[in-house]
Amino acid sequence: MHSSESKKSLPGIIIVVAIMFALPLLNAFTPESFFLHVSDFRLNLWGKYLCYAALAISLNLLWGYTGLLCLGQGLFFALGGYALGMHLMLKTAQSESDASGLPDFMDFMGYTELPAHWVPFDSFGVAVIAVMLVPGILAGVFGFLAFRARIKGVYFAIITQALTYAACLLFFRNEFTFGGNNGFTDFKTILGHGVFEPGTQRGLYILTAIYVTACMFFNWWLTRTKFGRVQQAIRDSENRVRFSGYSTTTYKLFIFIVAGVMAGIVGALYVPQVGIINPTEMRPDKSLEIVVWVAVGGRATIIGPVIGAVFVNWLKSFTTYHYPDYWLIILGAMFVFVVLFMPNGIVGLPAQLKALWAKHKHRFIKAEPNGDTAKA
Repeated sequence: MHSSESKKSLPGIIIVVAIMFALPLLNAFTPESFFLHVSDFRLNLWGKYLCYAALAISLNLLWGYTGLLCLGQGLFFALGGYALGMHLMLKTAQSESDASGLPDFMDFMGYTELPAHWVPFDSFGVAVIAVMLVPGILAGVFGFLAFRARIKGVYFAIITQALTYAACLLFFRNEFTFGGNNGFTDFKTILGHGVFEPGTQRGLYILTAIYVTACMFFNWWLTRTKFGRVQQAIRDSENRVRFSGYSTTTYKLFIFIVAGVMAGIVGALYVPQVGIINPTEMRPDKSLEIVVWVAVGGRATIIGPVIGAVFVNWLKSFTTYHYPDYWLIILGAMFVFVVLFMPNGIVGLPAQLKALWAKHKHRFIKAEPNGDTAKA
């Protein structure tokens, strides 16, 4: 993104931020009878949409600006969610006076004491560090091996998909001590507050909105730096950048780790708002949906992933309620339509229509004999 384009995106970012922070104000300070009032249910739903928006921003950093199509972004998201989920499960078990102090699924499986790798997660601070550290380490190790071997393009997409599928199968196993099919659910408290109390959910929404804002401004800032320009040059012609003396492996590895950490953090914000985390979040089709969000909103744009994630998930909520049998068909058709006719997504639509009008306006405006023009 050129500097001028980066400046043009600033008003759009400000509008999106204003809308995000208006919702909790309308929830807290307006009566239910007011037509702009946002109910607790709607605020919680928008909190989930914003989590998806932050996840789409992390993929856009990879795919949109670096040209790395990652089909395993859902894995980093789920790992962050599991890290916080372990802490929430332990606090839930400790709050039940008649229980053994172990999560319910461990009681069911016959455990008598907490596995060693669960013990540190009794601390909220350790859980927060793990939310960033676990996805970051996995991204670092996997990225180092993949980029060092110069795996790119469709091959990189395939192996990231294979990675998340392998992790998904692993987490489905009960003996892996992460709840198997059911995962973690039935959370009670977070930092001493009831997870599903309206005030807690409002606070979680505000945290998510702050995080989405930070992610957008981080991308906006990065595109204006030398690092960001090299990053985009790698996307456009990696060989040319390498021949210019830059270590493209280092650049790509750094971005891959940053995107993994960003996805892990948003996974931790998602879990207490939705109330569950299980291996289905690691399924390859979940990561493919993230690609659709970015493509629909506008790849390599600041607010495009936010708009795409919110729009597609709003459409999903509407369609799965009214036409549950047709959602996947609609999703697939929408992706094909965007790829064929809207390569720049929703954000690029005004510029695309403007160019189309400039190309075909002579068909609608006839030249007068004296040189003036008139509408047909």
